[in-house]
Amino acid sequence: MEFIKEIAYVIFSIFNAMSVYLLLGFLFAGILHVLVPQHLFSKYLSKNNWLSVLYATLFGIPLPLCSCGVIPTAMAIYREGASKGAVVSFLIATPQTGIDSIIATYSLLGLPFAIIRPIVALVTAVFAGLTTSIFTAKDTPPALPKNSAISQEVKLSFAQKLKQVFQYGFVEMMEDIGKMLLFGLIMAGLITYFVPDDFFMIFGNNTFLTMLLVLLVAIPMYVCATGSIPIAIALMMKGMSPGTALVLLMAGPAANMASMLVIGKVLGRKTFVLYLITLIIGAIGSGLIIDNFLPASWFDVSNFNTMAHHSGHFYYFKVICSCILLLLFVNATWFHKHNHEHEQETISHTPQGETCSFKIGGMRCNHCKNTATKAIQHLASVQEVTVDLSSETAHVTGNPTDEEIKSAVEAVGFEFKGRIS
Repeated sequence: MEFIKEIAYVIFSIFNAMSVYLLLGFLFAGILHVLVPQHLFSKYLSKNNWLSVLYATLFGIPLPLCSCGVIPTAMAIYREGASKGAVVSFLIATPQTGIDSIIATYSLLGLPFAIIRPIVALVTAVFAGLTTSIFTAKDTPPALPKNSAISQEVKLSFAQKLKQVFQYGFVEMMEDIGKMLLFGLIMAGLITYFVPDDFFMIFGNNTFLTMLLVLLVAIPMYVCATGSIPIAIALMMKGMSPGTALVLLMAGPAANMASMLVIGKVLGRKTFVLYLITLIIGAIGSGLIIDNFLPASWFDVSNFNTMAHHSGHFYYFKVICSCILLLLFVNATWFHKHNHEHEQETISHTPQGETCSFKIGGMRCNHCKNTATKAIQHLASVQEVTVDLSSETAHVTGNPTDEEIKSAVEAVGFEFKGRIS
């Protein structure tokens, strides 16, 4: 029982330290999601030059998209005419940061890490994008249908926008990130208890080999930018260098098995190899710079437990925020899910013509669901569509052919698995 108490203690400490900043980050994420016009993507990213790479990086850094949510958006802007270099920049910059994870990074790892993380994401993404542009300049662009899931926008009133801000920030993002954050917290607790304090001395002072080991684990693993923070601080408290922690924070969110398969399929093997190599070079290079050229005092986390459990009014304010965050998580993962299932059942039994169902693979979050919904909705043969994320099923009213649905979902990076009924 003692080890359960210790693990729970670590989870509470980290969660309590993050709660205020996570609430603020989710609010900013909702504002950013609602207020940034999505047509800007196709307007500024369609040129095959360094400016489109820079714009893609600058657009991507603050966007609150998780590791899987960035894939359909990247594939959509590619269909809108974005260059491969711009798409690779977007794929690397976006999942590493996000306004929510930047604020959460500050809460646990301090101001230097919160500043360095987006800077490293910017430099790595620009380097990757320019490298990709150079090596793919002579590639013949594929004849792909443009996707209107990004180009179509609906004008909303202020009240509707405000509702969308809270809906996206405190329901959809909570539903998407909450599980990964919980995973990160549990992993942090397990690491704190089971990993010996001298574990990272396995390679002596050779942090380069430790970085390679972290890359080997982090690249195929699916973890979001926010969920990777508790894991990073737990490992740093066990002696992992700040530079190696940065490698984890970069490679974990920016690469996972699902995203790599889509990149290879849609953008081609050469672009995939360039994406992976430039990401690894950027991560290790940045990590080595931090470990060898920046003051170690900037990244000291030895007094984290003292900071997390000090008494005073702000401590109790953090506890209140933790309770609010927990309630929002329960609402997003339980009540909202069951309400959506009830609506799904009602819609699927509403007689509005012939309704058929299709299996769609690769959807992991609400952003994926919304992207797939918009892609199918654009078809002239479709009257209505509802997508169920848990069963990966699209219920479509109208008379679309299998080929139409296949083209629509594959255009935004998902897998068409056939008609169910």
